[in-house]
Amino acid sequence: MTRSTQIHAPLDFRDHLARLEAKGLLVRIDEPVNKDTQLHPLVRWQFTGGLPESARRAFMFTNVYGSDGRKFDSPVVVGAFAASPEIYATGMGVAVEDIGDVWTRGIDNPIEPIHVDDAPCHEVIITGDDLRKPGGGLASLPIPISTPGFDSAPYFTATLCVTKDPETGVRNMGTYRAGLKATDRLCVRMATRLTGAGGYQHWLKYKELGQPMPIAIVLGAAPIVQYTGPQKLRIDEDEMAVAGGLAGAALRTTRARTVDLEIPADAEIVVEGLIDTELVEPEGPFGESHGYIALEEFNMSMQVTAITHRRNPILTSIVSQVTPSESSVMKKVAYEPLYLQHLKKVLNVKGLTGVVMHEPLSNLRPIIFLQFAPKAIQSEVWRGLQGAATLQAQCGKIVIAVTNDVDPRNADAVFWSMAYRSNPIEDLLVVPYRSRSHGPKSESGAANSTLLIDATAKGVMPPLALPARQYMEEARVIWEKVGLPPLSPQAPWHGVHLGDWDDRWERFAQAAAKGEWERNGENSFQRRRANVSPETPVRRVEID
Repeated sequence: MTRSTQIHAPLDFRDHLARLEAKGLLVRIDEPVNKDTQLHPLVRWQFTGGLPESARRAFMFTNVYGSDGRKFDSPVVVGAFAASPEIYATGMGVAVEDIGDVWTRGIDNPIEPIHVDDAPCHEVIITGDDLRKPGGGLASLPIPISTPGFDSAPYFTATLCVTKDPETGVRNMGTYRAGLKATDRLCVRMATRLTGAGGYQHWLKYKELGQPMPIAIVLGAAPIVQYTGPQKLRIDEDEMAVAGGLAGAALRTTRARTVDLEIPADAEIVVEGLIDTELVEPEGPFGESHGYIALEEFNMSMQVTAITHRRNPILTSIVSQVTPSESSVMKKVAYEPLYLQHLKKVLNVKGLTGVVMHEPLSNLRPIIFLQFAPKAIQSEVWRGLQGAATLQAQCGKIVIAVTNDVDPRNADAVFWSMAYRSNPIEDLLVVPYRSRSHGPKSESGAANSTLLIDATAKGVMPPLALPARQYMEEARVIWEKVGLPPLSPQAPWHGVHLGDWDDRWERFAQAAAKGEWERNGENSFQRRRANVSPETPVRRVEID
C-alpha cells in the first residue's frame, strides 16, 4: 500500500485540535481578547508580520469578551483548518506532498455517509423564544468581527452551508459567509457568478416553487468535511460522500431538528433555518477574500429556527481577506496538485513540471504560473496555458509559462523571464469574453478577458480588506504581551480607504466594533426589497 492511500484523518474537530497541539501547531491565548476588535487582528499578524509560513499556528482563545462587555464561555479557534499547509495536511491525516493524491482518490471513490440518530451536535438544542431573547440565540455565541473598522457585523466564516435540491434531493455543502442581523436572523451570501455556489442554484429552484429554502450552517466539522466546502466540486457531487472517500470510511450524518436536511453528526455547532426566496436583504460591508471590502449588496435573509451544539462548544472562524490567509492556504494546497493532475493526466500536456498559484495579495485565482522542462514543445506550452485558463471560470485570468529554472514564487524572477524570454508580439495572447471574475463590484462591466491585463485601478475602489490600523496596533500590543514571535510588518498590514466608501458604511463598522451590530441589522431589515436578485449592489437599487 502506498503512503497516499493510508488515510488516518481525524473524524472529529476536537481530535484534530489534539493532534495540532501534540505537534506544537496550536497556541492557547488565555489573555482577555475582544472578539469585535482584537481577535482576528491578532491572528492576522502571523500572515502580515513577516513570519515564515512554517511559523504560523492555530489559535485557541479561551477568554473571549465582546465590546459590550459580555464574557463568553465558549472558546474561539482560528487557523485550525489551514493557517499553514502542515495544519491542512494534519486535518487530512497525510503528508503535505500527498494532499493532491488524496483529493483525487476521494473524488474518484466517494463513500456514502451513514445515518445516526444520537449525534453530538444535538447535545444542546435552542429553539423558540430562547432564540429571540436579548443576548440569546446568535448573540450568545462569540462570533468575531473579521475586519474590524470596516465590517458591519460579526460573521460566520468557517461554514459549511447545507442545502439540497428540491427536485433531486442532492445535497450541497458550500462555504458561504453569514452575517448577524438579529439574535434569530442572518444574511447569507452565496456567489451567483458562473461556477459559483451550488446553494444559489438550489435557491433559484425554491424561488420558482414559491417556498423558502431550508439551510443548516455547520461549524466545527471534521477538517476533511470542512475542506470540501471551498473545493468547488460538481453541483451534483455530495461533499459528505467525497469526504468519506478522503477518509477511506463512511462519515456520520444526522437529521437536523427543524429542517429536512442531513448534517455532519459530529459538528460543534449547527444553525438551522429558512432562507426567504421573495425578499432579499442588504448585507455587508465585509472584508472579502479577493482582498477588498465587499460593499453592501442584497443577499439571502435567513430566519433561524434552531441552534444546536455540543456541550461546551468550540466556535471556529477562518482568517480570509487580503492574502496570504487561511482561506488562500486552504485552496492553494488542494488546487495546485489538482491543476497539475488535470493538465498532465487529462489533457496530457507534455513537458509540464509544476503548477504554482500566486498567493500574496491576489488570492490564487487570477494568476497561475506553469513550469515547463527545458526545450518543451511550444504547442504543448500553449495547450497548458489554455487548459489552466479554462479549467475553472474563477481561476486563470493571467497564466504565465516559465522554464523550470525560474521560481514562480519569486515575482522578480518571473519579471526577468518575461523581459528576456518573451517577445510580446509573438508570445502573448489576449482572449476576450471571459466570465466575470471574483472581485469587487466597483468595476463596471460583466465581461473579462484572459492573460494580458492592465491591473491598475481605473477608478475608486473599496477599502483594502484588513482591519483598520487602530485595531491592528491594539492587537499587536497583546501579541507582544503574550510573548509571541517578533513581528516584521509587511505592507500592507492594515486596511486603508481607496475612495469607494460612504458615511453609512463607516457608521455600520463603528457600531459593529462597539458590539452594536443589531442596530445595523435593524437598519438593513427596514431596507429589504422584493424583486431584487441576490448580490445586487444596494446603492444601485436605492439610488434608482
